[in-house]
Amino acid sequence: MPPKTSTMLPLGSALPGFDLPNTNPAFGADRVRSDDLTGDALVVMVLCNHCPFVIHIREQLAAIGRDYEGRASIVAVCANDATTHPADAPDKMAQEATETGYRFPYLHDARQELVADLGAACTPDFYVFDRDRKLVYRGQLDASRPGNTEPVTGADLRAAIDAAIAGNPPLKTQLPSIGCGIKWTPGREPAYVSGA
Repeated sequence: MPPKTSTMLPLGSALPGFDLPNTNPAFGADRVRSDDLTGDALVVMVLCNHCPFVIHIREQLAAIGRDYEGRASIVAVCANDATTHPADAPDKMAQEATETGYRFPYLHDARQELVADLGAACTPDFYVFDRDRKLVYRGQLDASRPGNTEPVTGADLRAAIDAAIAGNPPLKTQLPSIGCGIKWTPGREPAYVSGA
């Protein structure tokens, strides 16, 4: 299967409401609600455990969690169908969060509603919302990909988070993320993916 790219949800879109179970034991809470997340910036990372594009950057994701702790709310979410992809089941998500050192919730979107509302198409995919929970960034972490020589720095996502915290306008240059397609449950693939 060829890699998928971000759909690039329109800037200014409102954060979809959510209430999802958290699999990361380091975070503590059993569930996380969108209304519970505070701060000048909210980052939503669409991830999964087995995707080589995510594996390539996971140490940087953990570093972003550490570096922005207390300054931005960060959540990761996995929506892959765990029936067909058991490596992305909640118990494996908990293991991944612990081993990688994620200090943010790793949410399980079993109904695939949040990722569909975000227009997510691939893992990884990144979204930054401002203090009013309007979308100010969607796209790549940085230019690094498995197999290229670009270092993993998180430069694009970090710049977007910094701009949101400072209350600055959205970055003018926003490039789509690229990665593995989300593994949709049969019958749940949204129209923006299926072309229906």
